[in-house]
Amino acid sequence: MAKNRNNLLGVGGQRKKLTRAQRQGGGTSSAADRRTADEQRQELLRKMRERAQQD
Repeated sequence: MAKNRNNLLGVGGQRKKLTRAQRQGGGTSSAADRRTADEQRQELLRKMRERAQQD
C-alpha cells in the first residue's frame, strides 16, 4: 500500500494539449457555430411566440 493515500495529486489524467490558436481563441467554436446557435435560438423563440399567440 502507498504510504500516503490522501495525496491525490495527479489523479484524473492529464490536461488536453491545446494549440496556440485554441488558447487564444477560446476553443474550437467558430463564428459559423455561433451563427447556427443564434439561428436555432431565434427559431425556438419564434415557435414559442406563435404558441403563445394561439392560446
